[in-house]
Amino acid sequence: MGLCPPLAWAHAHTSPPSPHRPPYPTSTAGIGRRPGSRPLPARVAGWLSRNRRLAAALLLCAAAAITVQQLTPAPLSTATALAAARDLPAGTTVTEADVNRVQVPPGMVADGFLKDDAAAAGKQLAAPMRKGQLLTDAQLVGPGLLAGTPPGSAAVPLRMADASSIQLVSPGQLVNVVLTSANGFDQQGSSEVLASAVPVLWTSNKGGQSGQWLGTTETDGLIVVAATAEQSSRLAGASTQGRLFFVLVGPP
Repeated sequence: MGLCPPLAWAHAHTSPPSPHRPPYPTSTAGIGRRPGSRPLPARVAGWLSRNRRLAAALLLCAAAAITVQQLTPAPLSTATALAAARDLPAGTTVTEADVNRVQVPPGMVADGFLKDDAAAAGKQLAAPMRKGQLLTDAQLVGPGLLAGTPPGSAAVPLRMADASSIQLVSPGQLVNVVLTSANGFDQQGSSEVLASAVPVLWTSNKGGQSGQWLGTTETDGLIVVAATAEQSSRLAGASTQGRLFFVLVGPP
């Protein structure tokens, strides 16, 4: 039977399969890829080639950020302390405006350092303070003056007959406290050492002068010494029995 003309034409123009080429594809690499698209590595390489300067800048920024992070020290722990807000003279009655709360390394804050405004408010300074100096209980008139003294010590206030002599002594120095009944003019009298080598805890610092270094004139000629129980009994009220003087002495 002969073929119809169209089928005969198709049969005549159909090439037989080549013995060197399989009739179906042997690889699936190109299946599912859009015509004209390239693999991802090739696209990344092309973007880097077109934006070399931008890529270099990004890498430099990343390296700088890592370096800064590595060199930045870890934040240190701190402790709260009170510091003088200005130069404060001895005898100042401390108010909240006179001190600031500051953060310092924990190693700088030892026992006795004040951390709360309420602990210092209303207390009187036993010694002058510079601006920024940390405040401790030993710098205040009161029990804090006895910090570091032997157990049983007492803080005894004494009013010296010569108020100007207070300028010659500082807290920490040792003195002999002498009582005399002489008036320094025509009246002669004996002298008695009431206490030997007692440490000075506080002085009014300006002698008979009042002013910015003194809270009131009531502190003129006043010093505070640390005394044992026996010495305290002799020193208490001694200024009513005669005239008190001190003599600077060295360590025993």
